[in-house]
Amino acid sequence: MSETRSKPGSRSRSGNRHRRRKTALFAGVPLALASAGAMAYGGVLGVFGADAQPKASAATATATTSAKAASSALAGVTDVANGFASVNALGQNGTYGGRGGQTVTVKTLADLEKYATAAEPYIIVVAATIDMNPVGKEIKVASDKTIIGSGTSGHIVGGGFFLGQGVHNVIIRNLTIRDAYQGVWNDKEHDFDAIQMDGAHHVWIDHNDLRHMADGLIDSRKDTTYLTVSWNKLSQENKAFGIGWTENITADITIHHNWIRETEQRNPSTDNVAHAHLYNNYLEDEAGTTIKSSYGNYSRGKTNMVLENSYFQGMTNPVVRDATATLVQRGNVFSGTTGKNESGGSGAAWDPKTYYAYTLDKAADVPALLKSGAGPRSSVAKAASGTATSTASGTATTTSAAATTLTVAADGSGQYRTVQAAVNAVPANNPSRVVISVKPGTYRELVKVPSNKPHVTIQGSGASRKDTTIVFNNASGTPKPDGSGTYGTGGSATVAVEADDFQARNLTISNDFDEAAHQDIAQQAVALRTSADKVFLDGVIVSGDQDTLLVDTPSKDKLGRVYMTNSYVVGNTDFIFGRATAVIDKSVITLKKRWNGTSAGYVVAPSTAANRKGILIANSTVNGDVADRSFYLGRNWHAGGDATLDPQATIRNTSLSAAIRTTPWSDMGGFSWKEDRFAEYKNTGAGAGAASSDRPILTDAQAANQEIADWLGDWTPTAG
Repeated sequence: MSETRSKPGSRSRSGNRHRRRKTALFAGVPLALASAGAMAYGGVLGVFGADAQPKASAATATATTSAKAASSALAGVTDVANGFASVNALGQNGTYGGRGGQTVTVKTLADLEKYATAAEPYIIVVAATIDMNPVGKEIKVASDKTIIGSGTSGHIVGGGFFLGQGVHNVIIRNLTIRDAYQGVWNDKEHDFDAIQMDGAHHVWIDHNDLRHMADGLIDSRKDTTYLTVSWNKLSQENKAFGIGWTENITADITIHHNWIRETEQRNPSTDNVAHAHLYNNYLEDEAGTTIKSSYGNYSRGKTNMVLENSYFQGMTNPVVRDATATLVQRGNVFSGTTGKNESGGSGAAWDPKTYYAYTLDKAADVPALLKSGAGPRSSVAKAASGTATSTASGTATTTSAAATTLTVAADGSGQYRTVQAAVNAVPANNPSRVVISVKPGTYRELVKVPSNKPHVTIQGSGASRKDTTIVFNNASGTPKPDGSGTYGTGGSATVAVEADDFQARNLTISNDFDEAAHQDIAQQAVALRTSADKVFLDGVIVSGDQDTLLVDTPSKDKLGRVYMTNSYVVGNTDFIFGRATAVIDKSVITLKKRWNGTSAGYVVAPSTAANRKGILIANSTVNGDVADRSFYLGRNWHAGGDATLDPQATIRNTSLSAAIRTTPWSDMGGFSWKEDRFAEYKNTGAGAGAASSDRPILTDAQAANQEIADWLGDWTPTAG
């Protein structure tokens, strides 16, 4: 953003605010869940025994109603936990979770924790995105529980589950557990796992998407045994799956049909396990990413491992064995791998079929099988539109009509080849949600969602937000093809959103304008421009250099709110800017060097109107590979020289790297930042500092009025 360019003025009317302290949740009810074939879904969806019926307690009408609703959605589903989780031992006959207990549907952290920690058996249907508070929280799950996502709507964000000593008979499935990452790749400080087990037994972890946590994805420790881990996606993590932390050689574990990618180590690392059976897993070191594997399957200590029909793609040291361990390989495929590929050892031979029955898929079929079958599964039936059901907390929820889904694939396998073509297909003034599901690939195009097409979601369908990229390279000074001038800053956006109630998730939006090659024109190059109200950005990467993310409003008299969470913003100069009321929560803001390798820049440049909220960054991390003390947190942009504006930025509860200057705010365009609204609160890290005249810090009382709820007002972001 330059100081001289012209933009629409800022708003002057204050919107109403209703104070509240609640976590943003996704609306939803339990949907029918069904198997996708004997092996494609482990033969089950798995909460009721073959001859059992769900039993609802008559204690309260609310709980009974909830149980009936969920039971109806899950009726006829059988439970056949496989692998070592199915073996009768330690007084437990297989693993069946909460079978026979009450079925409850949860949408809040309080309800999830209430039922997961209860002494009684429960089938807990997670029908919303639940944010952990504090970040890193691990709910201490008690025995005899099934925790299962409703379709693909069950997300646990910023934390996970802990199964302690003696906890047994637990099923965790069909959930997405994600985004506790704290900005440090090999994080030694934050032990924020998706699922951690210390001395548990008879546990089945099945069909989950586990990614982007702070330490590891799964930890099976301290003699945890009779464990099956099947049909999961594990990705975007330094440490995928660690097993051991014990001198005893007693654990029996089955790991099959898991897709492990974009991970560096512990894929898994298996230490002192009496019987480790790994089969039909797909380990992928994906080309073109910055994450490189250091090793794949590792038989450590005195582990006795059988490794069968797995597929290793591009892995460094795909199979490693300690001199004290035993490892038997059969039928594995190695494609483009390098380094160690070991087997052998002096341990006693054992046959998994003496413990349980299983069927091997062909190793060559494993990549395609897992790309289509691993992770949470959508339901095959949906609740009828307009039907009211009760949640565990007693709040009635009415389902809306099922969203229309349009598919985009560059290779022609979808309904449309470009994202814009799918947007064009959305009818004008559409009354309900339209989801544009974009298959993995790079889409070099400009996308505009016009104001008469609200309720649109653009969502990548890959396992990672890096799999689906929308990118273009226009800049402010780029000439238009028709000769009518240049694009200008706002017009340079790769993706421009002008429609209310827009959502984007699980994709990358980028502007890759080459500054070095075009020093003769204006450099501002926007990746994403929002000019609408109720814009929800979840699990995305927005990447550029100068002016990456423009949060704007349609006109100065209209409110425009943006909520971004679990995301990344990358840039170097004023790269989060505009007049919208915008919240960036639980995200990573990555500072980037300039085109010539120098380090200097500004994070935010708000142009807020008086009596409006500006830009709030909370619970996030600001870092990057740049020089120490080279970046300002921000500066005050009085767009068009408008002295009536009152730019606002608050950075709170955020980790700041040493890249941040000790005097973090700067003047702009002849206006003093001290006459506008800039402040911090309880930031941490080498870039944080004490209060001074050059560094305003909010008091506790002031901070109480500058929370996320104050920014969002009467809007609770919910996924459509």
